[in-house]
Amino acid sequence: MLAIAPGWELTVERGPDWLLVRIYKAPEAPEAPEAPPLADEVWEQLCRHFTYRLVLELNQIQVLNSHLIGQLVQLYKRIREHGGVMRVCGLSAYNRQVLQTCNLENHFPEYHDREEAVMGARYPRRPR
Repeated sequence: MLAIAPGWELTVERGPDWLLVRIYKAPEAPEAPEAPPLADEVWEQLCRHFTYRLVLELNQIQVLNSHLIGQLVQLYKRIREHGGVMRVCGLSAYNRQVLQTCNLENHFPEYHDREEAVMGARYPRRPR
């Protein structure tokens, strides 16, 4: 795990053509006025792994506050500027609603899990 701020950690895995990043916030982590430097840390990992294709797993995040959303938007813009793709998975129903309220659901289409995100499968597969 990579510590990015007190109580905030990332796990980083490399998949074929994708970087898979899960964000953890410890329940006992102090509430900071700002989100951790998530955009900078994840961007550094993308550059280190020579890819601009990211799956960001957010199932450990209870609440997407405005600072954290700002970090996601900043990261999204950087990745798009380099012709990359950013997908999120594992959002709670509450956090999906937060993104809809902010009109960001089109920027961050939500996938159930990392496999769906990598494959781009938004709906269950059906037999023909």
